[in-house]
Amino acid sequence: MDFSLFAELAINGALSGLMYALVAMGIVLIYKSSSVPNLAQGAMTMLGAYVVLAIARGLGVSLWLAIPLAMVVMFFVGMGIERVALRRLAGRPVIMILMMTLGIDIFTRAAAMSLWGSTGAPMDIGISDEPLFLGPLLINRAYVVGAVVAVALFLIFLFFFHTRRGIVLRAISDDYIASWSVGISVERGIATSWAMASVLATTAGVLWGSVQGVNQGLALLLLKGLTVAVLGGLDSIGGAILASLLLGLLEGVASGYLDPLVGGGSRELVVAATLILTIMIRPHGLFGRHDIERI
Repeated sequence: MDFSLFAELAINGALSGLMYALVAMGIVLIYKSSSVPNLAQGAMTMLGAYVVLAIARGLGVSLWLAIPLAMVVMFFVGMGIERVALRRLAGRPVIMILMMTLGIDIFTRAAAMSLWGSTGAPMDIGISDEPLFLGPLLINRAYVVGAVVAVALFLIFLFFFHTRRGIVLRAISDDYIASWSVGISVERGIATSWAMASVLATTAGVLWGSVQGVNQGLALLLLKGLTVAVLGGLDSIGGAILASLLLGLLEGVASGYLDPLVGGGSRELVVAATLILTIMIRPHGLFGRHDIERI
């Protein structure tokens, strides 16, 4: 076995996995407040990237100025989705809310295609295409930047969930009725989680857009983000980070060795197999709570 090749595949895979965590953390944030997996997070990732490009072109500003402006826009988009589409479903069966998020996903992708077409656009945020050299290993610079951002956001969320607002969201996640009874605005808490998840989606959209361009394919990150979230535990931010490392490593190594043999597609096979096996063997994930309900 070529250990240099194995190490290179493993490192690049783990780093790209951490970028999946940017999608997964958005799913976890919403699940922690509403107990519903958000099937629209992939489409929100795509939308965030398109909004960045639209602001940059429409206002004639640099991408680095357009990114925070797009985050502000997406913050209010997330709050608007909760207020208009989801709040009226409070108290309804979970499957109805889940289907609503799927409908939002389909609507968002269709609207993006109508507004911006199906042709992809580059997202040049200044990351060099030249690899980093770690001895004989070649490391993708974009993956390194994405991994650093993912870890930084994870640390921010660790701090956030020990603040007053974070404790409120944790209380809402534990028990809606008890939260209402002590005067906590459950609706506001869920809206906040959607807003934060939309900002996370924009971050993921920018970083993945810099790797593969901004196109409809960004919405397909939902599968990998959802797999990471399920594997780590749908209610665990830390689990999402660790699961993203594991999934990325498996995906990177498998694709490196299997793609030449099967002609490609092994990445998607690894992701799908991981999701199915996790649900079959450990439905609460590696770090999820055992007492929560799963769909």
